[in-house]
Amino acid sequence: MKENYNEYKSLIEEYIIDHLPNVDKQSIKLKEAMEYSLTAGGKRLRPVLLLASAEFAGGDSIHALPYALAIEYIHTHSLIHDDLPALDNDDLRRGKATNHVVYGEAMAILAGDALLNTAFEIMSRDLMMYFDKKDQLIRRIKAMHCIAKGTGVQGMLAGQTADIINENKTVDSDTLNYIHYNKTAALITASIKAGLYLGGAKDDMLNNMTIYGENPFVSLFGLEAAEKKLKDVSNKAIDAISPYYDNAEFFRNLVIELSERMS
Repeated sequence: MKENYNEYKSLIEEYIIDHLPNVDKQSIKLKEAMEYSLTAGGKRLRPVLLLASAEFAGGDSIHALPYALAIEYIHTHSLIHDDLPALDNDDLRRGKATNHVVYGEAMAILAGDALLNTAFEIMSRDLMMYFDKKDQLIRRIKAMHCIAKGTGVQGMLAGQTADIINENKTVDSDTLNYIHYNKTAALITASIKAGLYLGGAKDDMLNNMTIYGENPFVSLFGLEAAEKKLKDVSNKAIDAISPYYDNAEFFRNLVIELSERMS
């Protein structure tokens, strides 16, 4: 595995635009809008987790790259649409004007749709290279299904729907947990599991890493956890990867860093 987070992030940054499809001159504005949001910065947490998980399971980050880029395209699509006037109505993201402010609401919708579509084009194109390698093909099908499920009506979209329905309402803790788990943590957990599938992980590693993914990120990305709660979920995440000793140092350090950032 690579030594630190930034090595994986640099790989994503290097290729983030390269996998966008070529377009006709009549569609140049659409591609510009796609590139605008893709290059707006960010932690690249989800693709980094996918690449690190693939290598953790014994795979190669370069071979997992199409799926890491796909999940970042999907995440960026969700941000563009979240910022629209019909949803969160935000004019700024990471200090920059949001996509619909720069390109107009209609083009922003199309850019988000195009990024979602391109994500599955990238993954399916990679699948077609492994028709004669059954084991590798099955891994990739499982990874793509995991990403689709994590971003669909049983994951991210479910959280976004619950968020809209309960807007300006007082909600109980179960509803709040449901919103944050599905809107944020489901995609993060899907990133980890997709990487593990690509790397050929066995069931015990998949189970342990799922526990790892579900514990720190529910609180670290959206919920204002009390200090004790934050410590509890961080400890559960670290315990889940304890069987892997130093091989899991990347994931252990990530939990510690995120916990310190939130405390």
